[in-house]
Amino acid sequence: MKTVYTCFCTDVIHDGHRNIIREAGKYGRVIVGALSDRALIRYNKFPTITQEERVRLYRSISGVDEVVLQDDMLYDDVILLIHPDYVIHGDNWREGPEAAIRANVLGQLEKYGGELIEVPYTYSEKVKKVDRLLKEKLAMPEYRRRRLRQLIGMCPIVKVIEAHSGLTGLIAEKTVVEENGKLDQFDAMWVSSLCDSTARGKPDIELVDMSSRLRTIDEIMEVTTKPIILDGDTGGLAEHFVYNVRTLERMGVSAVIIEDKKGLKKNSLFGTEVVQEQESVEEFCAKISAGKHAQLTDDFMIIARIESLILEKGMEDALTRAFAFVEAGADGIMIHSRKKEPDEILEFCGRFRERDRKTPIVVVPSSYNTVTEEELTAHGVNIVIYANQLTRSAFPAMQKTAEDILRFHRAKEVDDRLLPIKDIITLIDEL
Repeated sequence: MKTVYTCFCTDVIHDGHRNIIREAGKYGRVIVGALSDRALIRYNKFPTITQEERVRLYRSISGVDEVVLQDDMLYDDVILLIHPDYVIHGDNWREGPEAAIRANVLGQLEKYGGELIEVPYTYSEKVKKVDRLLKEKLAMPEYRRRRLRQLIGMCPIVKVIEAHSGLTGLIAEKTVVEENGKLDQFDAMWVSSLCDSTARGKPDIELVDMSSRLRTIDEIMEVTTKPIILDGDTGGLAEHFVYNVRTLERMGVSAVIIEDKKGLKKNSLFGTEVVQEQESVEEFCAKISAGKHAQLTDDFMIIARIESLILEKGMEDALTRAFAFVEAGADGIMIHSRKKEPDEILEFCGRFRERDRKTPIVVVPSSYNTVTEEELTAHGVNIVIYANQLTRSAFPAMQKTAEDILRFHRAKEVDDRLLPIKDIITLIDEL
């Protein structure tokens, strides 16, 4: 009997999936692949049920003969193992990033005479409703909040990009690229104090209060599902920090990062060019402990940011603080540097990992931007934050457009480099 293979990456079975199975059954024995969690998160889908639950769900579908685990978005391994006569899929993967996966499947089938069957994608109100409900579920605080910890457990490195508005949140949410037949995307969003302040035309000195920061988070959360890490600056007074922890946790924020400085906040990239003072180890540990004591779930993370290398206090001071902050309850350590090369960051990570194999390490390679994610992973880094690149790319583009409109007294000369309004609108989902 001939075999037919299809791969599912859904948590809910709807009419479109049942149609695929019905069509597959006309050609032979039906084997369904359950895309693994590790592959799903690169595929712009995050599971709301476990891998094991998805396997059981697919087995329960009438017409399915067998379910296997597909551990890569490319079909190479599973085609080699099963050698199906047919692969069946909806026709919605002919365009966009998924077209590379389709091309890969065709290449694999061609080697032995297998055939690809494509059925029209099912567009209906029921299917749209299921997709919308899944998105809304992912956006709910209890699901969003715990995703960062889940991602740390699943990914070699969690990729985070800054967002400072609903639109930049949508860019972070929906940007998917294809490279060498594989899809990739950002895993989470960083709500930066610098970018939030800059978007409001204000200096980065904690002038934008927490209430305004929370409004930004709310705007982003309203249109996205990915986890959020908040730049909490110094965390303020410990008495205030505990209330903010409760608020962030209730909203569904996954983590707050607070830096071990005190007094008027100055941007770290100024280093010793301006007066910046670190808080004592004891005081900062007390703030961390107070925040951890205030939170109500195990999902929320308080990450301690260490400024010792920025302020040229040395590697030993940075490591001493890191181990003390972990002892005080910090869920992660962010080590910062303004050097152009990553050497001191990599040294810190290596020495920290000699004593602590488990606590997540966070880095922000704004100045040492030649380092790759692969290199960071090899040195024990868990989270990389691209902290200000969207803001920095937007400003010169907007400024140049404004200058050219003034120069030419019309908009024609700038139009070729502008994104059509239609393309922007397609980012925004309609209910």
